[in-house]
Amino acid sequence: MFNLVKLGTTAALFALSACGGETTPPADTTAPTGIKADKGVDLQAKTITIGALNDESGPAAVIGKPYAAGKRLLAAQINAGNSGLLPEGWTVKLVERDHGYNPQKSTQAFKEIADEVLFIGTSFGTPNTLPLRPMLEAANIVAFPASLSSEMAKHKHTPPIGPSYILEAKRAMDWVVASADDKTTIKAGIVYQQDDYGKDGHTGWMAAAKAHGVNVVAEATVAPGQKDFTAVITRLKDAGAEVVMLTTLPSATGPILGTAAQLGYMPKWIANTPAWIDMFFSPKVIPSAVFANYHQMNGMPFWGEKVDGMDSFLAAWASHGGDLGSPDFYTLLSYIQGLVQIQAASDAIAANDITRAGYLKQLSAIKNWNAAGMIQPISLTTFPYETGAKTRVLKPDFESKSWAVVADYATAGAKAAVDAPPATAEKG
Repeated sequence: MFNLVKLGTTAALFALSACGGETTPPADTTAPTGIKADKGVDLQAKTITIGALNDESGPAAVIGKPYAAGKRLLAAQINAGNSGLLPEGWTVKLVERDHGYNPQKSTQAFKEIADEVLFIGTSFGTPNTLPLRPMLEAANIVAFPASLSSEMAKHKHTPPIGPSYILEAKRAMDWVVASADDKTTIKAGIVYQQDDYGKDGHTGWMAAAKAHGVNVVAEATVAPGQKDFTAVITRLKDAGAEVVMLTTLPSATGPILGTAAQLGYMPKWIANTPAWIDMFFSPKVIPSAVFANYHQMNGMPFWGEKVDGMDSFLAAWASHGGDLGSPDFYTLLSYIQGLVQIQAASDAIAANDITRAGYLKQLSAIKNWNAAGMIQPISLTTFPYETGAKTRVLKPDFESKSWAVVADYATAGAKAAVDAPPATAEKG
């Protein structure tokens, strides 16, 4: 069985006032007049303290580590000065904890830092964010989830920044049907994780299959950290599943595809966003041949994609990313999430109210925001949140270590474009 190569030593947790050996310009210590603030904001120093609840040691650490790097990159960029992201003289400070993808540890870590921060910039993982919701509401703290679970959109204090896993799975089935000569002959399967993430993928896939009249011939669940997938592959193979949805973490995706290849089973695979890590581009991790039939759902840009705003991100990476690991999709995703957080903070300062209530008010006023053109527009003005509905289908391009667009952005239920012109970008 093919195994994932573990990432290197976890980056040290730190509060960013400088990064990469650069000296942070001294902040203007003249306290702004007329601005209201409470916890997490030092008006005299013009500093905003942001919390982060990361997974850098648990079963999702292969995603959690680069995701943590995205917020560190953004903080370093702001603190270097002249970013234009916050008013001149304002800086940010990160207070980070590693919960190891453990809900109990996540709850304890939140309690440790809740009084220090204006908001939680990363709350990694659906199961680790769900138990925080009563405490977030009581303290009026926003926690931005590293999750596209539909459950996140249902709570005022956990706004997602893209289409849910349900919508990804529905869009995936739309594409499968559009790609088939005869939808009545499709034999579909699904492998999904035993948590709210997995539930979302299963719900979307099954609902779309029913709407299209597609036969789902096999279903299998996996547990976070599971090692042996022989029974899962045997079930799919024996049922004759020809196209399989994966709502899994990379720690399962790699071994699933590797086990399938060993057993001579090569269906068309299509996966939710968290199933992939960019380490898979390296054949030293898993032989590229096992991804021959792999497709990825995606509602965000990939690294180096030729979209507005990407050049600015890459410039920030070139200046401040030297100690933050290798280029990675999840670093980019986390950085984009951080941009909307900082936009709300900047708006709150401009409105002279950067209390927690003032921050939430400005966040809830964000409309048609697109990260300078990097993402499909999102709005946080309605509740439950509806932060975008368009997703697309990608296929890995191992030669360029990037992606080809197979089917462009579309909403679930719309006619799914098939075999769109390739759009790739070199990895930075």
